[in-house]
Amino acid sequence: MRPRRPALAAAVRVPVLLAALCSVALTGCTGSAGTPAAAPSSTPAARSASPGAIPRPDHIVIVVEENKSFDDVMGRSDAPYINSLAAGGALFTQATGVAHPSEPNYLALFSGSTQGVTDDSCPHSFGADSLGSQLIKAGMTFGGFAESLPSTGYQGCSSGDYARKHAPWTDFPAVPASSSQPFSAFPHDFATLPTVSIVVPNLANDMHNGSVSQGDTWLRDNLDAYAKWARTHNSLLIVTWDEDDSHFQNHIATIFSGEHVTAGKYSEPIDHYRLLATVEAAEGLPLLAQAAATEPVTDVWH
Repeated sequence: MRPRRPALAAAVRVPVLLAALCSVALTGCTGSAGTPAAAPSSTPAARSASPGAIPRPDHIVIVVEENKSFDDVMGRSDAPYINSLAAGGALFTQATGVAHPSEPNYLALFSGSTQGVTDDSCPHSFGADSLGSQLIKAGMTFGGFAESLPSTGYQGCSSGDYARKHAPWTDFPAVPASSSQPFSAFPHDFATLPTVSIVVPNLANDMHNGSVSQGDTWLRDNLDAYAKWARTHNSLLIVTWDEDDSHFQNHIATIFSGEHVTAGKYSEPIDHYRLLATVEAAEGLPLLAQAAATEPVTDVWH
């Protein structure tokens, strides 16, 4: 087993950064029940993460499920696959969404900001930088894979069980339309995956309209092969939720699984901004907007 990577320097600790943000008269430094609030219109300048703090995966796949609290899923008999994934990976027991309803959380994860969105409205178009455009500018690749998306680059707000509000890359014109793919295009040869992919099941399979059991089965049937492959191919699977069901202070589950992940339960706070920061740091990218007010996760790696 390789030794753990060193943590980031104390000079960028979260409390210091948050204090700095508050001191320049930004309001809403935390949301209800202590969860991070929606990003203000004036966001922190991007900064780079400390090099070498975390392993650099060849591929990262992020799956976003819907509207279930931590206790709705973890320890539940109707989610056997997700619980097995957590048992073999890093389970964050104090993960939270950043807002309600769904759409602001997806934007936070993809761009480090809710972009001022407070509802599930559609369509939107943002000129801000995003994880997708960052990767492309850096010579890497991004793919958004949405189940039931009717065609590559589709810009409609809905189609059957597809909902654009759950596909944030569609709101950023700097991300090419060719990067927005139906989930049926998810490659069987995982070595050909983009550097970073976001997978969104449709409304029937992401636990939004369907049951926890249905979402668990979909994840097993469609991502387990990648999860197993990632453990021996320098790659990472992240499973998270957009938000809870508005009953548990936005407490959600977040799971990391991959070759360099040390299995265990981790009680440190993590939200969509910190998750974005971790992905950006892993790929050597600057931390965007509110992600720059957090630290990437550095303590779950070996």
